[in-house]
Amino acid sequence: KSHRKHRFGDPFLMDDQTLLDAAIDVRKNAYCPYSKFPVGVALLATSGNVYTGVNVENAVNGLSICAERVALFKAISEGEREFSKIAVVCDAGYCRPCGACRQVLFEHAPDLAILMGNPDGQFKQTTIRELLPEAFTL
Repeated sequence: KSHRKHRFGDPFLMDDQTLLDAAIDVRKNAYCPYSKFPVGVALLATSGNVYTGVNVENAVNGLSICAERVALFKAISEGEREFSKIAVVCDAGYCRPCGACRQVLFEHAPDLAILMGNPDGQFKQTTIRELLPEAFTL
C-alpha cells in the first residue's frame, strides 16, 4: 500500500481529526534510531490530496530530515503548489514544526493552518504566521 498520497475528497470538508489520524498512523514509519523521537505529518493540499511524511534520521545529524519537509517535498514533486493545512504529531505534548520547517512551510504556504497534535488525538490549532511572524522573504 502506498503512503505517497491519499484522496479524502473536498479539501473544504476535510475533518481536522481525519487529517490528524493520518499523521498518527504514518508516525510508525519514522526512522529515528538516534533521537527515539518519531514524528508523523499529514499535509493537505488544496486539491484535496493528503501527503504524509515522517522524520528520517542519519548518523550525521545534519543529513537528517524532518517529517514536515518530507511531506512537503513529496507533494511538490507530485505537482502540488497550494496547501491549506498540516497536522504534526509527536510524543512531546502538542508538537510544533522546528524553525527550519517553519521557514520552508511559510515559503510554500504563507496561510497554512497547523494542527499541533499528540498520539492520543488531541490537538491545538495555530497558523504558520503565528509560529513565524517575521519569516525571511526575498
